[in-house]
Amino acid sequence: MREDTRRWIEADKAHCWHPFTPQAAWEAGEPLVLVRGEGAWLWDSEGRKYLDGNSSIWTNIHGHNHPALNEALTRQLTEVAHVSYLGFANPRASELAARLSGLFPPGTLERVFFSDDGSTAIECAMKMAIQYRQLTGEPERTGFIAFDQAYHGDTLGAASLGGVSRFHDRFRKHGATVTFVSGMEALRELPWEAVKGCAAVVIEPLMQGVNEMRPWPAGMLRELREWCDAHDVHLMLDEVMTGFGRTGKMFACLHEEVTPDYLCVAKGITGGYLPMAATLTTGHVYEAFLGEDDRAFYYGHSYTANPLGCALALASLDIFEAEKTLENLQPKIARMAELLAGLKAESRFVHEIRQCGFVAGIELRQADGTRFPVQLQTGSKVCLAAREHGLLTRPVRDTIVLMPPLSISTAELVHAVDAISAAINAVSTGQAE
Repeated sequence: MREDTRRWIEADKAHCWHPFTPQAAWEAGEPLVLVRGEGAWLWDSEGRKYLDGNSSIWTNIHGHNHPALNEALTRQLTEVAHVSYLGFANPRASELAARLSGLFPPGTLERVFFSDDGSTAIECAMKMAIQYRQLTGEPERTGFIAFDQAYHGDTLGAASLGGVSRFHDRFRKHGATVTFVSGMEALRELPWEAVKGCAAVVIEPLMQGVNEMRPWPAGMLRELREWCDAHDVHLMLDEVMTGFGRTGKMFACLHEEVTPDYLCVAKGITGGYLPMAATLTTGHVYEAFLGEDDRAFYYGHSYTANPLGCALALASLDIFEAEKTLENLQPKIARMAELLAGLKAESRFVHEIRQCGFVAGIELRQADGTRFPVQLQTGSKVCLAAREHGLLTRPVRDTIVLMPPLSISTAELVHAVDAISAAINAVSTGQAE
């Protein structure tokens, strides 16, 4: 081990606290120190090379160290790195808001509220939904409807919308009032008493991410929009994971031509360079907040609409056009499906492939179809073994996530699936125990 690697690891174990990480196990292991990226690849401090199989936790779109993104960031740095957005405007934020609104049908999502990450985008939408009801004479409508096994973020309000017990149960009593349903049938069966106090329904469109990458039935989003319209309930879409091309279209809601009342984006908005988020809403919602000071939306953050993030987001949208990202993605989506079908056919431990666009979950089970005991941590072992074959990714329980940058080549995609196959074989034969 190089001396600088050792020094960084020692400092990390002495002082750092990592997200979603059992720290005792972390401190007992030898972590990778990632120091460089290029395209779909990452390098650690020992010089080893890995394919970024989950886009650095679902954020990277165009690859690492992209020259157009680098240039946009550098150019903005020569102007100003940050200015307050509280009562001031800045050019990049104005341009980005117009560009984002322009990605949707005219007269729909006309207003953009910037924040910092997926959780804050969801919090923003929740507060908008509650305050809208207060301003329109329905102050009792403060509740939400969410779906079982959903994940919408970690701040207290966003976490209250989550249905993943190991993440959310200990905070359940401290957030918003939420009714959980399993799907459209259960939603339709809710008594009016449960609906009349509801400000909005929230859903991850097309696919639930943290629920082991589970897709919703085709047409469900359209049905949900119709239900919301019939019951005067706002529709909130969490496109933090699915936004910016992951599903094969710029946004998941476009597959079923659904326009929500609130749309939350983050992760890929800057191409995976800097934290940033946005909550888009309609002119109808926005107009309810106009008037005296007591109608204002008192919400925001110090780094809201940071010019560096806005410049990167604009450059990312330019890359989508210049590189025909979505057009070029379609054959890669088909190739991913072919490769994963082959993986399932060759391995008795691959129980199911769940793919939505360029997002896939590879569920592992025992050969008889039963789940592996949780304490075996099979998914984690497979991901650890995949490192030895040049792939970095992270499981959701025993489902291996494959969500590479949209810019990945077909040859690199083959490498990723080959690495997963080799890792499954290694773990199943005890070589990576």
